Amino acid sequence: APHSLIAAFQKKVQNKIKDLVQQMEEGLKTADPHDFSTYTGWTGIAVLYLQLHRVSHEPSHLQRALDYVKRAMRILNGRKVTFLCGDAGPLAVGAVVHHRLNNSSDSKDCVSRLLTLQRSVLSPDSDMPDELLYGRAGFLFALLYINKEMGEDTVDKETISKVVSSILDSGQSLSSDQKKTERCPLLYQWHNKQYIGAAHGLAGIYYMLLQPGAGVHPDLLSELVRPSIDYVRHKRFRSGNYPSSLSNETDRLVHWCHGAPGVVHMLIMAYKVFKEDKYLKEASECAELIWQMGLLRKGYGICHGTAGNGYAFLSLYKVTQDKKYLYRTCKFAEWCLDYGTHGCRIPDRPYSLFEGMGGTIHFLSELANPDASCFPAFEL
Repeated sequence: APHSLIAAFQKKVQNKIKDLVQQMEEGLKTADPHDFSTYTGWTGIAVLYLQLHRVSHEPSHLQRALDYVKRAMRILNGRKVTFLCGDAGPLAVGAVVHHRLNNSSDSKDCVSRLLTLQRSVLSPDSDMPDELLYGRAGFLFALLYINKEMGEDTVDKETISKVVSSILDSGQSLSSDQKKTERCPLLYQWHNKQYIGAAHGLAGIYYMLLQPGAGVHPDLLSELVRPSIDYVRHKRFRSGNYPSSLSNETDRLVHWCHGAPGVVHMLIMAYKVFKEDKYLKEASECAELIWQMGLLRKGYGICHGTAGNGYAFLSLYKVTQDKKYLYRTCKFAEWCLDYGTHGCRIPDRPYSLFEGMGGTIHFLSELANPDASCFPAFEL
């Protein structure tokens, strides 16, 4: 690697990971047995072990991933369909874990069960939202994740295209209801609020639509997605942060879920797809704000914590190869090395992937190979 991290620092990180994994395993003994989700439950821990296996090639990590995802698959409830909060998460992760273990019939079984969920995603009269945590974009992620991890045509193009069309139709329909077709051709809301951030909002949905695997036609990208992204760009606060929703004027949340640390990923993707420097420039301005404001008292996690904010630097490092971003990643990692000593709020699910220690470990493990880093359940 052109910019390799000092061996002593790497060693420190490796030791901390071992220590945190032990603490996490201990803590998970008392975790909610019924939470199978990627967001705060068993599947998230399976995703973490898949990542640790990717970095270390240690067979026991893959075995742990299997243990956890099996536990999740025993308790699916059919209520939600997304990768983060619904049945699609355990089924997609199960497919990938079995695929890695060469259990091809189990893997295929998971994929076909995942594909049966599309009925409710495509049903025009369902009141399903479009955002990442509970909506169509979160189902789309599961399909794209499978194709990334198991090979391009594992989920056929036609299925992906139907899901994408339903997201586009939904966004155009709300936009025309709100008379915003000219300014923002794709508009989405969750619980009657037009959120902007990655978790419930526009940034997360546009980010998924920009993924090459989603196969959105270039004409649609430039006619629908691009003007909508530009609409969001113009909502930016003077500070460089973004509002949590279109109706909100307060500038306070600097999280992946709400604010610049989520929007930055949309801007980077827009730069890759549309090749326009303004997107990269604004992404780097997001990074400045995160550098100033992004060490959070709210905790060390991914959704609304320091680890999730650190991923903004990793993503910028990958696209620019500017070592300033690697340095900043390391400084945020250093803060995470002192886990628990800053008087931060203890999250409700303290060991989970998105709220707790699991996510911190995931972030720290990226330092072994920053060029291959990947924000879990979001980046592809």
